[in-house]
Amino acid sequence: MSTQDPELPRPADIAERLDRTNELLQRMLVEVSKTPSTHAIFVDAGYVYAAAGLLVTGTEDRRSFDLDAEGLIEAFIDKARTIFADSRLLRVYWYDGARRRIHTTEQQAIAELPDVKVRLGNLNANNQQKGVDSLIRTDLESLARHRAISDAALIGGDEDLVSAVEAAQGYGARVHLWGIEAGEGRNQAEPLLWEVDSQRTFDLDFCRPYVTRRPVITYEDDTPAPSREDVRFVGAQIAAAWLAARGRESLADLLPGHPYLPGSVDQDLLVEAERLLQYSLRGHAHLRRALRDGFWQHLQSQY
Repeated sequence: MSTQDPELPRPADIAERLDRTNELLQRMLVEVSKTPSTHAIFVDAGYVYAAAGLLVTGTEDRRSFDLDAEGLIEAFIDKARTIFADSRLLRVYWYDGARRRIHTTEQQAIAELPDVKVRLGNLNANNQQKGVDSLIRTDLESLARHRAISDAALIGGDEDLVSAVEAAQGYGARVHLWGIEAGEGRNQAEPLLWEVDSQRTFDLDFCRPYVTRRPVITYEDDTPAPSREDVRFVGAQIAAAWLAARGRESLADLLPGHPYLPGSVDQDLLVEAERLLQYSLRGHAHLRRALRDGFWQHLQSQY
């Protein structure tokens, strides 16, 4: 009869250890199943404005149309609920550009929405966004590294976002690229399409409710031009209304940009002035300067 080596575990001990290991694994699996997965939505606003504007109105110029950002964000959230049915939303990240990274009125309204965080890059002299891609990469990588998200819905098209996708995937997150239908060709870089885990495109019917072309006001050619003083006075009137509607806090954010106005504010100023004057200021650079001078002069007098 053979004797067992005293240093080797007995079969009964091995079976007991296996039972304990299996029990621990089952407990871990139960805990994992109870832990909900989490997703976040990352929106390159510059891409959304350009792609949706072109698809619905035929132009990428933000000044030519209005975008219902609140409605569109809610539509993105609803779509994510359908796709990630067993997952909870962390938040929506809205990436946009602004001069000196000072929020415009529109961006302030978006930032106040629940579950939305606005992150601002800069705008150069040609109104081109700078630094937005790096912000997206930083957030995507950080959230994936800390296991804060399991899935990321990325709405954008720039090839520079490839590194952000790779970084998030390196930490185990799945990245899903969402895009807006292009009238011709593509509006998303092919290397970006190759790297993501899945793709989805929103068509004209999806985007149409959230994009509205601004009306073009025409004026009779024989209408006499207003004087510079008249235009300056109208600029001051609009500034008074602007200040009453937005408060001194918004004024403090605007003043550091003097003598420049954010594009959206400058466009709204022009449209409202033309309505009050019943005269088009397009092509009259000296009158537009007078309009801005009157606007700034009133704001600075109230600060």
